[in-house]
Amino acid sequence: MTKTEIMKRCFDAYRLSQRELLEGIFTDDFTFTSPYDDRIDKKTYFERCWPGNQHITGHVIEEIIESGDHVYVHYKCTTTDGREFRNVEIHTFEGDKIKKVEVYFGAAYQDGGFLTQHEMNK
Repeated sequence: MTKTEIMKRCFDAYRLSQRELLEGIFTDDFTFTSPYDDRIDKKTYFERCWPGNQHITGHVIEEIIESGDHVYVHYKCTTTDGREFRNVEIHTFEGDKIKKVEVYFGAAYQDGGFLTQHEMNK
């Protein structure tokens, strides 16, 4: 399976709430970094971040780029309350498993209007 195919399975796992699938794709020493998280471990990621998938109604992968052990994913999400946002993630692989994820937040919109980060976090 290619890294791109593995990434698509990750997004499917979120969409289908298949935590076990995602746990198997992450290495034991997996870390996650975002504007809210600094290299949290796998256990903390599933405690803090996994419940957030319940607020997402869909992901649209707009672009996936493989470069060596890294995969860059640009995607759009829609939330249960109609907001949309785009993020970019860098996934670092170790073999066929994901060792590290770094997330960079993009702009958010609702009803065609731009939302500030403050509005997005309400």
